Amino acid sequence: MERLLEDARALGVARVFCLTFEVDFFKKHGFEVMADQTAVDPVVYSELLRSHDEGVAEFLDLARVKPNTLGNTRMIKTL
Repeated sequence: MERLLEDARALGVARVFCLTFEVDFFKKHGFEVMADQTAVDPVVYSELLRSHDEGVAEFLDLARVKPNTLGNTRMIKTL
């Protein structure tokens, strides 16, 4: 996990998010459960809308993706 976060910092990433069932694990690494599900900048959001990645689509609650029936948790960490 630390290596992934180091790589993200080196790339200039400001926030890292995950969809997980392992909430306690990610909390230990400084992630927080997202209270605001629209925490993406509008410019970034418009780019992500074009993504074919279903994980990104689910994170953004896009209509083309089924609701989160798995019960995973959205978490975010500011670097």
